[in-house]
Amino acid sequence: MAEAIADRRVAAERDLREHTSPGGAWVELVVVGLGALMVSLSQSLLVPVLPVLSPRLHTSAGNVEWLLTSTLLVGAVAVPLFGRLGDMFGKRLMLMVALGTLAAGSLLDALTSNVTLLIVGRAVQGASLSAIPLGISLLSSVLPRERVRSAIALVSAMLGVGGALGLPLAGLVGEHADFHVLFWITTVAGAVALAATVWFVRESPIRTGGRVDLIGAVLLSGGLVALLLPLAQGSSWGWTSAWTLGLLGLAVVVLAVFVVVERRVPAALVDIAAMSRRPIVLTNLASLLFGFALFASLIGTASFVEAPRASGYGFGSSIVVGGLCLLPSGLLMLLLAPVAARLIGWWGPHRTLAFGALVVAAGWVLRIVATGSLWEVVIGSTIIGGGTGIGYAAMPTLINRNTPTSEIAAANGLNSLSRSLGSSLASAIGGSLLTASTIVLGGFELPSLGAYRALFAVCGASAALAALAALFIPPGAPDN
Repeated sequence: MAEAIADRRVAAERDLREHTSPGGAWVELVVVGLGALMVSLSQSLLVPVLPVLSPRLHTSAGNVEWLLTSTLLVGAVAVPLFGRLGDMFGKRLMLMVALGTLAAGSLLDALTSNVTLLIVGRAVQGASLSAIPLGISLLSSVLPRERVRSAIALVSAMLGVGGALGLPLAGLVGEHADFHVLFWITTVAGAVALAATVWFVRESPIRTGGRVDLIGAVLLSGGLVALLLPLAQGSSWGWTSAWTLGLLGLAVVVLAVFVVVERRVPAALVDIAAMSRRPIVLTNLASLLFGFALFASLIGTASFVEAPRASGYGFGSSIVVGGLCLLPSGLLMLLLAPVAARLIGWWGPHRTLAFGALVVAAGWVLRIVATGSLWEVVIGSTIIGGGTGIGYAAMPTLINRNTPTSEIAAANGLNSLSRSLGSSLASAIGGSLLTASTIVLGGFELPSLGAYRALFAVCGASAALAALAALFIPPGAPDN
């Protein structure tokens, strides 16, 4: 049996080499990378302009927050579901569906100022979050092995590049143009990425077929919504409110039932046995911790430098400058993609992941001690971004090495979901830390320097724990 599987792998690899030209492989990588960049960009575009949307839309700040929450909730449900459907019916097919939701949701938002329709459009956009793990899984299936590591590293880097580009772009538009311009940008970009995928990207030859596990999909969706909704709204509801505690308790119950049911279903949405193996569990744990550290960098850098100088730490920078402080971080993630691929080949993905986490921890230490100059903040954030890029490149390799070929898209989807959960925790915990210790300036409350340092310390500890988890991950079979 093992010999037959090995023979099929050799034959599949030979077929890939015969039908993949260097130019064709490069085009596929660029197209999938463009889609990942646009999806990542769409997630950060609204963050800088949220404070100005409430008066412009004549609605409450709570309603405006749903422009972010709706995307988070739909994305959490779509990522694992689309991943499983990609394994069953085609990764390219589901990638096109994901990019289509980006274009369609963006177009709806570009054409309306009705807050309800805007929330609906953002919810539709949320499904596009599955494009990144689908793209990684697709490239792993259609490219020769020697190209896969660098392709994964580049697409993974787009997670940070999109965020780093989105913040200054949104700040620039927010100061000088109507916010609908942001949605026109993602509409056009999503449509271009979709068309390029249709024309230039091949479908994966590996498809399992079968029936969709509807019961598993409903249970997983309900559990994730019950978990993420209080994390997103807890600061406004109150962390000890009945809604917050009730939904968190409901999430525990529903997800526990999901695990029990999935162990008994023949064609489960999630292979619990495979996902419970040590390499997968530890990689997803490290992903969650990385997601925490990166998102906290986004929310803890722009607001830090935009605070007035009278705060004792801020620089009174504009929204645009606040976003530009993160641009070097994203660019370094992109530049380090080929370096990360080589490190994975030399050290193995588990050691590369640990190294990236330690770099992130070092960046947070610098953020704690060096606060006197704007360039110190930029350097600290850039180091964090570089370490995150290296770590993000290693995660899909670990997932792919320790997952059956027929379940790669689903496994990468769950890994991406772990990062999203880390970001949600960062938003919830970071927001609480920044409001725990405040100062009053001109009648407004601002986080104190001590509050920011507490957040940075938690992020540094999170990165150190990610490094520790990575060192206990078995490297798995080499991919070349």
